Amino acid sequence: MPNQHSPRRARIAFSDSAAKQVEEITDEAELHALDRTLVVISVNPDIGEPIPGDTTGPQLRQYADEVEQVRVLYFVTALRTVVVVAYIEV
Repeated sequence: MPNQHSPRRARIAFSDSAAKQVEEITDEAELHALDRTLVVISVNPDIGEPIPGDTTGPQLRQYADEVEQVRVLYFVTALRTVVVVAYIEV
């Protein structure tokens, strides 16, 4: 019987502005909250809500983690890479 593997997780990348935000996080709890949120998004990149706007490029999405009180703005590329645009504490 073949093994049932879960779908491959999406790769996470950061825009320059999001990378700068992450570099400035020094609190361990904030890092944990962001990490948990990124895991959720990497498992299911379509979990976030689309943000209305320009449809010529990849659809900008937002995901709010109610438990960790974190909101992430991101888009998904054709190669299933999640590009984080901004990290916002709720």
